[in-house]
Amino acid sequence: MTAASLRSPPPTLPTEQEAKLARESSRLLAACIGRGESALLKVIDGNQEIAVPVSALRILVDILAQMAQGNAVTIVPYHAELTTQQAADFLNVSRPHVVGLLEHNELAYRKVGSHRRILFKDLVEYQQRSRVERRKALDALAAQAEELALGY
Repeated sequence: MTAASLRSPPPTLPTEQEAKLARESSRLLAACIGRGESALLKVIDGNQEIAVPVSALRILVDILAQMAQGNAVTIVPYHAELTTQQAADFLNVSRPHVVGLLEHNELAYRKVGSHRRILFKDLVEYQQRSRVERRKALDALAAQAEELALGY
């Protein structure tokens, strides 16, 4: 992650009141999506109109939906560089496992001094490839189980 994103406060769980407000806001904003390339939001406090791209509204709806479920949310820029520990946390694996992936060239990285840095976009691409490979392996196992009439 960038230095600026590391200085931001850690994500906190929304209160019940925030979750309720997020649920309603998410529903209302979701209804606005699909009516064009942008939407006009009116900020009541300042009586100012702000044009917002629909793609940003979709992200905001997702954030609000997560908050409505009581989840904390963090935004990571697609081109941010992560440490091996941050990458491990994202993939929900150990840091040594991530280092192994790097050493076996399964995941791209660069070195900053003696430290490895991984682009978030490369991490997401790896995660997607990994999911596809797992799905293929599971499909092959299921086909083999059917062939052998294992009964499950």
